[in-house]
Amino acid sequence: MSSNAQTPVSAGRPRSEEAHQAILDATLALLVEAGFSGLTVEGVATRAGVGKATIYRRWPSKLHLVIEAFRQLPGLAEVDTGDLVEDLEQMLGSYLRILNDTPLAAVMPSLAGERAHNPELSELIDPILRGRRKPVLRALERAVERGEVRDDLDLELVADLIFGPIAMRVFFAGARINPKLVRPAIELVLKGITPRAGASD
Repeated sequence: MSSNAQTPVSAGRPRSEEAHQAILDATLALLVEAGFSGLTVEGVATRAGVGKATIYRRWPSKLHLVIEAFRQLPGLAEVDTGDLVEDLEQMLGSYLRILNDTPLAAVMPSLAGERAHNPELSELIDPILRGRRKPVLRALERAVERGEVRDDLDLELVADLIFGPIAMRVFFAGARINPKLVRPAIELVLKGITPRAGASD
C-alpha cells in the first residue's frame, strides 16, 4: 500500500449529525407554527426530510423530542461584575436578545400551557427551567454577601419580580421590549430589596 494513500472519509456520520440537527430545527419551527398540541412526529419528519423511523430511533416519543429541541435554545450566561445592577442589566440584556433572536418567545407559552395538564412534560422541563434561573439566583446571593441587598429575602421571588415584567409583555402581550427599559426596571425592583437606611435590626 502506498504511504500516500488517503483513508476514505465516511459520509455516513456527517449525514447523521445533519439529520439530527434538521429534526431539532424542524421541531422548533413546528412548535412556533402549531404549538405542542399541533406538533406531530410525522410533521417533523416531513419538515426535516427524514423518515419517522429515523426520529423514533433517537427519541422514544414526541415529548422527548420536544424537550431536546427546547434544550438547544440558549439560556442566561453567568455574569459576575461585582455589582448587582450591572450583573442584572447584562443578564436581562442577553435575555432580550434570546427572546428576539430565537424561537423562545413563541415556544415557551405553548410549553407552559401544555405543562399545566401534562405531568410528564412538567417532570422533564422543570429541571431545565430551574437550571436556567441559577445565574440570576447566584448573582442575588453574591449581592446578599456584599450587603447590596437585604439578607431576609426570598431570592426566588426577587428573580420573579425581575424577569416577570419582561415575560408578561413578551409571552402574553406579544410585545418587543426596548432594551432602554431594562435598567429602569431593575432599579425599580432594587428599591424594594436594598437595605433600609437607619434600620434598627
